[in-house]
Amino acid sequence: MHETAAELDELQRLLDRSYERAGAHLRGIWGENSRLEAQSLVDELPGVQVLDLATVTPRGEPRVAPVDGFFYRGRFWFGSSPNSFRFRNIRSNPAVSAAITRGLETFLVIAHGEAIETDPRGPEAGGFADYARETYDFDWDAAHPGAPYARIEAKTLLAFKRR
Repeated sequence: MHETAAELDELQRLLDRSYERAGAHLRGIWGENSRLEAQSLVDELPGVQVLDLATVTPRGEPRVAPVDGFFYRGRFWFGSSPNSFRFRNIRSNPAVSAAITRGLETFLVIAHGEAIETDPRGPEAGGFADYARETYDFDWDAAHPGAPYARIEAKTLLAFKRR
């Protein structure tokens, strides 16, 4: 776990606010007893996750595709190719949505917010590069030296698990 106590508190407040704003349909499927608390969410998401990331094209069309997603310090992080349509879209319009699903309604995380392009090796990344190096089973620095990375600053974050 890389989250500080303050980051866990902030994450819990975001989860609580997001659930309070959720619609009746979602809450009817994913009730209060299936919600994940901040610490449980962190515990569910070590390593690389398949994160279905939706971006918006310059023409306003939605696009979704899977990326390697990391949940690090209470936020989702992802990278891509420097010339990817994904980052072209994000640079034009940073609005994104992302989801992780497992099984038939057994686990769900939904995030809506803004992608903030961040140097994964810079001081503003808070050690993210070290986490990527620990996680991948190849030389991450050599394989992707110029790959752009972003973190999602979520305005909505919902997390559920059937018990």
